Amino acid sequence: MSPPAQPGVPGGRGSKGPPARKLLCMCSLSLCLTYLCYSLMGGTGPAALRSPAVLPGTAAPRSPAAPPGTAAPGAPRSPAALPGTAAPRSPADPPGSPGDPAPSAAPPRASNGSREGAAGAWLRTPLAPGEVITAQSGAFERDPQESSTTDEELSRAGSPGSRGGSSSSTTPDYGEKRLPQALIIGVKKGGTRALLEAIRAHPDVRAVGTEPHFFDRNYEKGLEWYRNVMPKTLDGQITMEKTPSYFVTNEAPRRIHSMAKDTKLIVVVRNPVTRAISDYTQTLSKKPEIPTFEVLAFKNRTLGLIDASWSAIRIGIYALHLENWLQYFPLSQILFVSGERLITDPAGEMAKVQDFLGLKRIVTEKHFYFNKTKGFPCLKKPEDSSAPRCLGKSKGRTHPKIDPDVIHRLRKFYKPFNVMFYQMTGQDFQWEQEESDK
Repeated sequence: MSPPAQPGVPGGRGSKGPPARKLLCMCSLSLCLTYLCYSLMGGTGPAALRSPAVLPGTAAPRSPAAPPGTAAPGAPRSPAALPGTAAPRSPADPPGSPGDPAPSAAPPRASNGSREGAAGAWLRTPLAPGEVITAQSGAFERDPQESSTTDEELSRAGSPGSRGGSSSSTTPDYGEKRLPQALIIGVKKGGTRALLEAIRAHPDVRAVGTEPHFFDRNYEKGLEWYRNVMPKTLDGQITMEKTPSYFVTNEAPRRIHSMAKDTKLIVVVRNPVTRAISDYTQTLSKKPEIPTFEVLAFKNRTLGLIDASWSAIRIGIYALHLENWLQYFPLSQILFVSGERLITDPAGEMAKVQDFLGLKRIVTEKHFYFNKTKGFPCLKKPEDSSAPRCLGKSKGRTHPKIDPDVIHRLRKFYKPFNVMFYQMTGQDFQWEQEESDK
């Protein structure tokens, strides 16, 4: 038999307290319960202290109740706006359209997970017309399309009883306002203003002088507003307008097709390298502090990476934009006018335009006078001896000198897109030949 256990010795018969191992377990269990209570009550106990601190500039940890990419039931799926930016719109909804959410006084905060997802979705949102995001310059975040139109002018033209942008101050105030049957849809700095002024010399054409920007900026105002902007016309006359930014606006083809699927479209195109420099020259005249063309044109100059997100470069990728239009309109409804030939042979290009519109060839070489100082043709009335009417001082600006290496790299960048554009249109604009002759 084993000897009896001594009093006070663990395991002995006379021991009144629990074994040390049990005591340790009970203490641990008690401590765990205490920690759990602190956690459930949201206190500042050890469980709270052990939560990782959020470092400045980093996102807070995601809540386990809201997995990344999910939203609360009933919440809209569109990404939340980033701090300091407007919420991205759906490409189908124009600014201010009924599809835009109404502003609220105190919008609920997005969860950390949805905020991170919003950043990626916002960056993938298609650019609004004329908008461009670049890393080079904060002052260059928006590069609006060229427009001689002001809101006041459009308001005046669209007011009831107004004549609209008639082709002449002597246009009779009779007839009726109609939606346009033909549009000059692009491209910026291609020669659209010269074409508009030339076609307005035709007695069977009435064109609004301002750029309505209906299909890109004012679509929510409705077709009746658009009709009121137009000049009055008689039976047999054609109503026209020109807004160069339509060509690069994703929603424009669908919207125009919805208005009238038989609308005739005119696109004035120009060597994309020259067009980009002209675009930059215009911006430089308004913002002398912007970076040089060379800085803006490249993402990485050393590697020769062209920044195609810059609007001056992106607009010249004609094949990319044309593909969008061909989803809604057959090639037979689109006329491509050479911006170069509009300068060297304006009567020849205008003959094509008049044929395309089904007009008698009235605007001929007698309507043009070449201005050597400006470097392009001016309009004149063949029936009188009045001075020729030239485009304003904003046209024919002297281009800044650009590094020849930059020009060479841009030509290489555009060449495959140009070839694709020639194949799509069935026309060879000979921009490469033109460059090799220089």
